[in-house]
Amino acid sequence: MRSSFRPLIVCAAFVPLAVAGLTTGSTGVSSAATTAATFTNFEPAGLKTFGLDEGGGSVGTRCPGAGPSKCYNVAGEPAIRADGAGNFYAASENGLGSGTEAWKSTDGGRHYRTLPSPDAASTGNDSGVEPGGGDVDVAVGDDTNSAGFYPLHIASLNLANIDVANSQDGGKSFLLQPAAAKMFGDDREWIAADDSHQDALNLPVEGGDKVCISYHDTVQNISVDCDYDGGLTFPQHSSAIDASHAAYLVADNEIGNLAIARDTAEGDATRGNHNLYQIFSGPQNVAGDTACGGFTCYNVVYMGVSTDGGLTFTDHVVHLNPNVNVSYGHQFTNVSVDRRGNVYAVYSDDHNIYYSFSTNQGKTWSSAVRVNKTPANTAIFPWSVAGNAGALDVVYYGTSHAPAPGETPDTYPASAAWHVYFAQNLHATTAGSGFSQVAASPVNHYGGVCESGVACSGNRDLYDDFGVAASPTTGLASIVYTDDQYRSGNTRNPNSPSCTATTTNTGSCVHTAFATQLTGGRVY
Repeated sequence: MRSSFRPLIVCAAFVPLAVAGLTTGSTGVSSAATTAATFTNFEPAGLKTFGLDEGGGSVGTRCPGAGPSKCYNVAGEPAIRADGAGNFYAASENGLGSGTEAWKSTDGGRHYRTLPSPDAASTGNDSGVEPGGGDVDVAVGDDTNSAGFYPLHIASLNLANIDVANSQDGGKSFLLQPAAAKMFGDDREWIAADDSHQDALNLPVEGGDKVCISYHDTVQNISVDCDYDGGLTFPQHSSAIDASHAAYLVADNEIGNLAIARDTAEGDATRGNHNLYQIFSGPQNVAGDTACGGFTCYNVVYMGVSTDGGLTFTDHVVHLNPNVNVSYGHQFTNVSVDRRGNVYAVYSDDHNIYYSFSTNQGKTWSSAVRVNKTPANTAIFPWSVAGNAGALDVVYYGTSHAPAPGETPDTYPASAAWHVYFAQNLHATTAGSGFSQVAASPVNHYGGVCESGVACSGNRDLYDDFGVAASPTTGLASIVYTDDQYRSGNTRNPNSPSCTATTTNTGSCVHTAFATQLTGGRVY
């Protein structure tokens, strides 16, 4: 998350980009599986709120197109989702206590309009604990409401709890629930939604507006709270860590995102419709709590699976590395579910990105397969989106710098140039299938990348995560990411007033940008 009340001095910039595919014959990494994708890059407009120059836009500003005096922002660590009509919704942080930016695209991610801030000016915003602005995440419902809109839900941290801002009109307005979490000490929340409600046995059935959040509570347990009235009350509470693992995982885990199997196969329970999936990493056993030099080992990736709508969870091992010194506790383990109900786990060991898949609702998993390849010799911060059966997009920050033994991204030299990479596999549940890979952005950072959250002492300009979504109507992706580069004379990606040639690659130039896919393989 972005630290509390961080100085919001920032920049903006990008160039429209179309990047050719990258191929490799590296052992252990399959050849490109799809046609190389091309992308266009640009920056959306932030709002001016709280008297701070967080952007040049206002509600409705459309970028690119509104001009360099408006199309800039200072937000970072963004998230994105697509609704069933192909609209993209994205949000990003101005910093804890400084509010959240939000944007919407109705043309496949080619342009984004600025929405009202979900937690800075929402109806009912009078609790005294918001605005939010930390650790943002986005969810959309499966079915349209009576007005024809897909429900939109945006979560962020505030100074006391978790904000969940809900929109039933396509992002025109938001109704804020500023105290969604049932447990105290909440951190790094995630949000997911689907179209279910509870039957007489409290089990999920079709028809409704269900929203669930997961988060770390005071004791570092992974709490999951669910709501069936559009994100307003969250009465249902459970733990994603089951009793058989509690002794060594409740206090020692690294949380990943939460996903719900949404409309995978209506009426077909064998495909896990409405299942909840909570991914996380942690030690293998009690001994693993202190096996790594007195610290906890995170050499196991787990999937908490709920088949009863989040009332209870059962934890399954996705991948266990016998080397306890290999950690998957890096931002962040990630889960996505395709329309057939296949589940994908994506995770990083701080140098490479791997994925595993399950075709039986998370009970058993394939072996780990590396996703990135040269020139992405180091890859971190994975995120994924699944589409039709077997179709998977994965994004990550990558650099050609190959680490020396013991070298971590935090200590990489200033020459290490990072890009957003996009990988795609349209047959991801088939053994031996592989990923195509392209650089989807220009350089968005140079040098070290700290991954220790608010405890960072190095450069943390890229924060902790970013995201990708795919349009169900076109199958093409839109990526939202963080950038800290100054670019001269770029009208589609103008610099903010505080971003200069001398402050490039610092927090003064941090901003959110989009990379939208124009051509190439489609997951829908």
